[in-house]
Amino acid sequence: MSRIRKPFEIASVAAQRFVAHDGWAIASHIALSTLTALFPFLILLAALAGVFGTKSLADEAGVLIFDAWPREVAKPIVAEMHRVLTEQRGGVLTVGAVLALYFSSSGVESLRVGLNRAYGLREARPWWLTRLESIAYVVCGAFAMLAFALLVVLGPLIWRKVINVAPGLEPLSLTVAIGRIGITAFLLLAVLVIAHKFVATGRRSVWAVVPGIAVTLLLWFLAGLGFGYYLDRFSNAYASTYGGLATAMVFLVFLYWLAAMFLFGGEINGTVIAARRVRLQARMQQKQARARGL
Repeated sequence: MSRIRKPFEIASVAAQRFVAHDGWAIASHIALSTLTALFPFLILLAALAGVFGTKSLADEAGVLIFDAWPREVAKPIVAEMHRVLTEQRGGVLTVGAVLALYFSSSGVESLRVGLNRAYGLREARPWWLTRLESIAYVVCGAFAMLAFALLVVLGPLIWRKVINVAPGLEPLSLTVAIGRIGITAFLLLAVLVIAHKFVATGRRSVWAVVPGIAVTLLLWFLAGLGFGYYLDRFSNAYASTYGGLATAMVFLVFLYWLAAMFLFGGEINGTVIAARRVRLQARMQQKQARARGL
């Protein structure tokens, strides 16, 4: 019975910590920062892809980002994203690209603020150093997205040639298509591990951040199903309330809930780590007391 009760106790404490750390306010900050950073990041992605002469990769990488999102949320954003990525722009070293890089890093900074609070830590490094680190994460993320997109673009071409040589493998086409979803899931997992392990100040082992990541992925999956179901039946409510801004508001609300769940996952980890620290201190005190008794 104690094993069943323990996860609920951790979730309850994490929820209290979430409220005490202004989780809802930080979630809105993350959502707005992500919204303002998304298209600058895509512009940077297009500029980098253009340097390597493969501009279509940027479009494919952008689609990868939204593959795991509910169709009702992702469809209008993907349409705008395609328009942004197909516009002609200068090279990667233009002023616009530099500004895009800077504003994209704001999304990472907002995650840092939320995770530092969740783990009960204070950032001691100077602001310019953390900003440079955030910019490095953005650049590495852009290259990673292009690399994954290259695999996705070449994958169907290679598979078609394989089927031409061995037609008996055609029934496995569904498995290959599922591989695209697997790539998206791997991207999500990698981003969460990097965020919890490296973006927040201090250092934690991978095992220390697994509980919060698992909770975040579960909540995101349920949120995707629930939000998609809600929009499928009540999308007119947003259109009648916000008019032409309905798409932006739906996107912002969805980001808000994703950010809140992400922070809650951080609070889960913070709660577990704090509990382990308390247990370790209690054991050390017991050992010291026994040593004094001897």
